[in-house]
Amino acid sequence: MPDLFPDSASVQDGELAVGGIPVSSLAEEFGTPLVVYCRESLQARARAYREAAPSARILYSVKAFPNVALLRLFADEGLGAEVSALGELEFALRAGIPGDRIVVDGNNKSDEEIRGAAAAGASFVVDAPDDLARAQAAGIRGDVLVRVTPGIDAETHDAIRTGHTGSKFGLPPDEALEVIRQGGVTGLHVHIGSQLLDFGAERMTVEWLAAFAARCRAEAGWTPRLVDLGGGLGIRYLADDSRLEVRDFVRALVASTQDAWRLHELPEPELILEPGRSLVGDAALTVYRVGVVKPLRGTTYVAVDGGMSDNPRPQLYGARFTAALAGRFDEPTDGSYTVCGKHCESGDVLIERVALPQPRRGDLLVLPSTGAYTLGMASNYNGVPKPAAVLVGDGDARLIRRRETVEDLLALESG
Repeated sequence: MPDLFPDSASVQDGELAVGGIPVSSLAEEFGTPLVVYCRESLQARARAYREAAPSARILYSVKAFPNVALLRLFADEGLGAEVSALGELEFALRAGIPGDRIVVDGNNKSDEEIRGAAAAGASFVVDAPDDLARAQAAGIRGDVLVRVTPGIDAETHDAIRTGHTGSKFGLPPDEALEVIRQGGVTGLHVHIGSQLLDFGAERMTVEWLAAFAARCRAEAGWTPRLVDLGGGLGIRYLADDSRLEVRDFVRALVASTQDAWRLHELPEPELILEPGRSLVGDAALTVYRVGVVKPLRGTTYVAVDGGMSDNPRPQLYGARFTAALAGRFDEPTDGSYTVCGKHCESGDVLIERVALPQPRRGDLLVLPSTGAYTLGMASNYNGVPKPAAVLVGDGDARLIRRRETVEDLLALESG
């Protein structure tokens, strides 16, 4: 299991440490629940993308975890940002990312969001038939790409499959071609889904997109200067999950694009990639404090001080995680336990079954691979404030998102 943890994770005197700092010290200083990001892991993932595709634009998909400090770290590594709402755009701009390294997409953009994209000088993704006219009226200055739906079913959960026929995202080929004929479009955009651990669907997508580009040339006299292949590379959540390394995935993607474009005698386009989960997902872990340990008819529940409010993915997608006791990392397991949260839902279960040493009240329980779509999708269910997040490296811990308080929640009330 240790290889599921961030790159800087180690065991010191039986206790888990990240970035050279024992988890117990982090919990004492910052409280729990706490999301701990490893700087070494974040930099390594970003560099893997840059090295595998040095001429491509690599954009962090901000939805994975909107955070100014992480965006600044990625900007220092040469990455831009992919955003799909006005708030995400503002995160990117406050991190100092210039508009020419930002792509704005989304299936239902408001007038305010389109004006924001225009003001920032960002590139813009057409996702609906009237998006192009609205963008041009707003004065879009960046590149304009049309998102096309290839009708390819990725092998992933239905909720994060986006390239299939009937998806709410993008335009069917005929409608995309009609938009291209209107003029002002410089590229194509496609994204087939998230948490992909097999390259087959991506290869099919690239080959399909090249054939569509050849059709655009034949029927409209237009070829894309830019091709945005989206993101989607998955990570391991459990020890027996398959692994697809960033460098292998990206190199295969670049080679497949070159081959497909060459096959249709098309000029090679500039590539844009939009990784999210594969940049931050396995670069973080969440630390909880164990409370009630309750044996009930063959199931022993281990309740922690968070749950579905800070990590809704088990409830939304059936996402599976594993866990360990940070302070007793080397101890042998003695049974199987169900890790549940503190919320008023029977479905507030983070892990159905995990082998642990006998948990005790006060133990620190850690879940690896929680850096993506956890805090980014967190809620305040039961009036629970959202956790803090820290960035650790070389023995230093820096708060990058403070813990919410009940006063923060009440500050939004009126009347």
